[in-house]
Amino acid sequence: MARVRTRNPLSVAAVTLALAAAVAAGWGGWARYDAGNDDAADYARARDDALAAGEQAVQNMNTLDHAKLDQGLDSWEESTTGDLHRQLVDGRDEFVKQIETAKTVSTAEILSGAVTELDDRAGRAGVMVALRVTVTAPEGKPVAKESRMLGQLTRTSDGWKLNALGQAPVGNTAG
Repeated sequence: MARVRTRNPLSVAAVTLALAAAVAAGWGGWARYDAGNDDAADYARARDDALAAGEQAVQNMNTLDHAKLDQGLDSWEESTTGDLHRQLVDGRDEFVKQIETAKTVSTAEILSGAVTELDDRAGRAGVMVALRVTVTAPEGKPVAKESRMLGQLTRTSDGWKLNALGQAPVGNTAG
């Protein structure tokens, strides 16, 4: 009579668990490699960086205290590049006269913002920022106004900077 050999159930379980661990380790390694080389993560970082810089620049451009005029205008210039930067630098003396005469203080609070376009390779982005600007004149109560601004950004060696800023259209613009 031939002797039938039976396998030890513990050996079968150990081999099965070792195989499952090897498969899990391989899958985990691949998933980690794939995530580390994913362009979507780089794009999301670029979008977040552009949004943060855009919101800060729009806030800077809408905040100015006549008592700290040089500091405020320096902040404007540091937030901009291109034609917008040149306009600010070229018009600075005239603007100083206007603000010193008006003696106003304006402060901006960002309510929300979004990236409207992003070309990471070309270093261009668009943002829309909703903000509340409060203007205080020497005589009278502070006046707050909410608005939406559209900004165009360019990536420079110092990070994202505004190269254009304007009021966003309000209402139905469809014809």
